[in-house]
Amino acid sequence: QVQLVESGGGPVQAGGSLRLSCAASGRTFSSYGMGWFRQAPGQEREFVAAINRYGGIIYDADSVKGRFTISRDNGQNTVYLQMNSLKPEDTAVYYCAADQAGWASRARDSYGFWGQGTQVTVSS
Repeated sequence: QVQLVESGGGPVQAGGSLRLSCAASGRTFSSYGMGWFRQAPGQEREFVAAINRYGGIIYDADSVKGRFTISRDNGQNTVYLQMNSLKPEDTAVYYCAADQAGWASRARDSYGFWGQGTQVTVSS
């Protein structure tokens, strides 16, 4: 079992930056694959980025190409999402998720553990 708590969201103007954090409980964080997803009002939850247990990374190229960076600090049991050059269309609730198998996946169903989410609001 792992519990996830996101932080770092808030209001920001277009072109600004935010760094989201996801703190995980438990002693086996380094073995989990970690993902970031987001959900805008009225839309499905969509994949943003993921990092596997070995540090391999995948992104949703279309939406975050060159602007977002995922990273992890196993010593701090934390995964981060650095978001630069934010756009109004990035407005959403951002969720982190953990995959016990250790993979980085675009599929929501791969993740067995989810945080409560943190709101990011980008104004134009």
